[in-house]
Amino acid sequence: MEKLVEERYPYTASAITDQLIIAPRPRTRHVEQFRGLDVQLVLSMIGLRPPRVLAEPPFELLRLPVYDNPLIPIPLSVLWRGVGAATPVLEAGGRVLVYCRAGRHRSVAMASCILISRGMTADEAMDLIVARRPYADPHASHIERRIRAFEREWKSGKRPETT
Repeated sequence: MEKLVEERYPYTASAITDQLIIAPRPRTRHVEQFRGLDVQLVLSMIGLRPPRVLAEPPFELLRLPVYDNPLIPIPLSVLWRGVGAATPVLEAGGRVLVYCRAGRHRSVAMASCILISRGMTADEAMDLIVARRPYADPHASHIERRIRAFEREWKSGKRPETT
């Protein structure tokens, strides 16, 4: 069944910028693709354990497991943690990969927040992500609400502890 699904929906990692990539949940066989992209930081937005190799050099792995459920919003503290981890990597010219189960909601929320922290508005970030990854859905109400809430906090200058 998995093979049939992969034939119908091939694995695609989408470069949103030169430094930011969104992908669905990777399997071990996909990791070489990330080595070729020179990814330094991997942000996992799901509870399932990632392939062990994503926690080994040259990768640094940060697991931020959250639900994709309108009744359980992504905690803003999780988005802040991801942005806090991504910022020094991006400032040093490195690349960040963000993934969730399908590369459609949770990873898109995180990537949007990273782009907001880099100077974009929420609308610019969401538009760019949809342009580069048409399958992405930042306008799902439970996702867009979290992106806009992060943007409000970002603009207010409020910087919570992200340890």
